[in-house]
Amino acid sequence: MKKALINIDYTFDFVANDGALTCGEPGQRIEGKIVSLTEEFLARKDFVVFAIDVHNEGDDFHPETSLYPPHNIRGTKGRKLFGSLEKLYNNYSDRNFVYFMDKTRYSAFAGTDLEIKLRERGITEVHLVGVCTDICVLHTAVDAYNRGFHIVVYQDACASFNQTGHEWALEHFKKVIGATVI
Repeated sequence: MKKALINIDYTFDFVANDGALTCGEPGQRIEGKIVSLTEEFLARKDFVVFAIDVHNEGDDFHPETSLYPPHNIRGTKGRKLFGSLEKLYNNYSDRNFVYFMDKTRYSAFAGTDLEIKLRERGITEVHLVGVCTDICVLHTAVDAYNRGFHIVVYQDACASFNQTGHEWALEHFKKVIGATVI
């Protein structure tokens, strides 16, 4: 079974103490696990995707504008990968098995070419890490399920704004979409 790792929204704005929409310490705690999983996938030359939220300054039409403060604005420090994941990405960014993609909705599949990239490589299993467990990771997992992918979620490589939402999403992955939660 060919697999891909999808790193979801592990950026400065979502993780750093002074990020614009940070989950803070829970997100910072998972950095080591995200980096080590990414290194494992890179070492095997498995497909590694960085699915990163992007917004344009002053975009009053995006549905998140009324829900959240401005975050992950194109061209800002807030959109950079958090911590040592940024350096790891920079070391491999020119490889054909590494893909950095913009996403403008919660799901990495919504309005993107992610499914095409996965299918052309024969990938049938997606491994998900990142933030937030009950928002972007959840919506990506549900869309992957609806597209027939097998899903693996690493509970110690996902975090959220609140523990209750994180735990609810992990149960949802297992019981509703049949994901493997490690």
